[in-house]
Amino acid sequence: MAKISYQNLTEERDQLKEILSKEHRILQDISPDLVKLLGERNMQIHSDEWKKFGNSFYYFSTEQKTWSEARQDCRDRGADLVIINSEEEQVRRTERSLLDWIGLSDAEKEGVWKWVDGSPLTIKFWKSGEPNNDFGNENCAAFSPLSEKNKAWNDLDIAGWTCEFTPVFPRIYN
Repeated sequence: MAKISYQNLTEERDQLKEILSKEHRILQDISPDLVKLLGERNMQIHSDEWKKFGNSFYYFSTEQKTWSEARQDCRDRGADLVIINSEEEQVRRTERSLLDWIGLSDAEKEGVWKWVDGSPLTIKFWKSGEPNNDFGNENCAAFSPLSEKNKAWNDLDIAGWTCEFTPVFPRIYN
């Protein structure tokens, strides 16, 4: 059995204090930049372009692009294509009158639908007869507003899009 000495404990405490002191200095150095970035993000999502629902913020495009182009636009905004996590979020989509890309694709493997965060599709809101991979090149899902609220997804080749941003620290954005 190892014998713990007072000297060893004192040395370890001193090392931990030094590490804590270094980490504290690093945190102080990056804090102004972090506050600036959070402030910029706060201004961006509180603009008229972003709408809050639950803990997330949504950007609704006014143009049409391919799914990949739409996803890149979302990433450029610090967000990603929307992931539909609940029936409430799906119903909320019915307020929009355009076809919109959502963050769902089977581009990796036909018929295996995954969200942009890599999670598998569990809750489904496909239109009747969809997905059908019409013309062999429909690998991405879009919300179709002219459908029943719980049967509104279609696989398409071009549409508008919705970006979703969920803050890590949601209280900052209230």
